[in-house]
Amino acid sequence: MRDRYAGTSVSAATAKTCLIVDDSRVIRKVSSKIALSLGYVPVEAENGEEALARCKKSMPDLVLTDWNMPEMDGIEFVTKLRSIPTPKEPVVVFCTSNGEAKDIHDGIAAGADDYIVKPFDEAALKAKLEKLGRG
Repeated sequence: MRDRYAGTSVSAATAKTCLIVDDSRVIRKVSSKIALSLGYVPVEAENGEEALARCKKSMPDLVLTDWNMPEMDGIEFVTKLRSIPTPKEPVVVFCTSNGEAKDIHDGIAAGADDYIVKPFDEAALKAKLEKLGRG
């Protein structure tokens, strides 16, 4: 976990973790602040390949992933993530600008639990997590 979140109100020993997967540094930073405000310790990855490696080391409680990324896109990442044996399946939410009905269907079919269209704010993400029983 990143040291920059040390000293925050969330205890790293007992906190839930949120892996934020997006090739945009700005989106990762904004999403990290939202995750932190919702009680998660944010961990960042800039593509699906890096995210998959992080999940194999330590499975997060929540994954917020973009769709369009270099190296490995969100669909491939979620499909591979769901194939990792783990006693604790993470909640996966696509956070992407792909908002067509077919895109949402494809994201859920790949293994995502829900879908939120960018741009989103803390209230929208909190509502999704509450709907999923994780808020």
